[in-house]
Amino acid sequence: MAVTIKDIAKLANVSITTVSRVINNKTEGVSEETRNRILQLVKELGYQPNAIARGLVTKKTKTVGLIIPDISNPFFPDIARGVEDSAHIYGYNVFLCNTDDNLEKESEYINALKEKYVDGIIFTSSSIPKHEHITDLIKSGIPVVIMDRRIDSEDIYGVFLDNYEGGYIATKYLIDLGHKRIGCITGPLYISNAIERLEGYKRALVDNEIEVDNRLIFEGDYKINSGIIGAEKLLEHEVTAIFASNDLMAYGAYKAIRSYGYKIPDDISVVGFDDIQLSQILEPQLTTIRQPAYDMGLTAARMLIKLIEGKKMNKKIANFRPQLIIRQSTKDIV
Repeated sequence: MAVTIKDIAKLANVSITTVSRVINNKTEGVSEETRNRILQLVKELGYQPNAIARGLVTKKTKTVGLIIPDISNPFFPDIARGVEDSAHIYGYNVFLCNTDDNLEKESEYINALKEKYVDGIIFTSSSIPKHEHITDLIKSGIPVVIMDRRIDSEDIYGVFLDNYEGGYIATKYLIDLGHKRIGCITGPLYISNAIERLEGYKRALVDNEIEVDNRLIFEGDYKINSGIIGAEKLLEHEVTAIFASNDLMAYGAYKAIRSYGYKIPDDISVVGFDDIQLSQILEPQLTTIRQPAYDMGLTAARMLIKLIEGKKMNKKIANFRPQLIIRQSTKDIV
């Protein structure tokens, strides 16, 4: 049976309150002899304080929640690694919750994290166009940091990429290679980052006097299969290049392009978005837009911990810039 704080108090011949004060480093009014006796018993008996019970007293559990929409997408584990590494430095543990892009599951995780008295939550919200549960959580006073997918609220603290610029530079690069019939496979168009990447694509076309053709735009869902279907639709309209709004859909485009007997990049150029590690292993290696997922995770955790600890924040939003990574999946046709 696990040793309890009552056992320690009985053996040390002191009150439970005294043991609690020593364990929580609040030793004012406790003699050095008593303190040492209690700590020796804690060591000898292998006593482990109950984190939740301690949290009820200290109002801090040194835990945070991280809610992500799709653990199978390698972009999100990179975020999680950054969050965990940063949290560890500051003495916090991380509860990881994967929602599978399911709003009901996301809401259940919020309730579970609240029941565990986490000190704060980092969200990369699900692909669902409703965020009332998140705004309600923010209003309840629990520190929250939003990542990757913006929501409409003036109260949020967040870490984001300039997705508009990313969509623009991906498309502009293909235009500079001589492409005019450039297809775009978007993410779900009720998610802010998908909309922003599409707007960047359109602006690059307009700035270079290329008409926006809605037949060359296919709404995907950030998963491989929608990249396959989207590329098949776009190939029917004789595109010479495809901008996929994430790398997973670019992988799907690869499969479709090859199934039609075309070669990459000789016949069709492809640009992705995210720069997950598999994009360097793919053959040919994928030209893509890099967003620094690990660094964004580090920043989100630092921001959340500052909120938890009541430290001054210079700004509510941290913005990252995208970077074009040129590899082997694009070709000059000028």
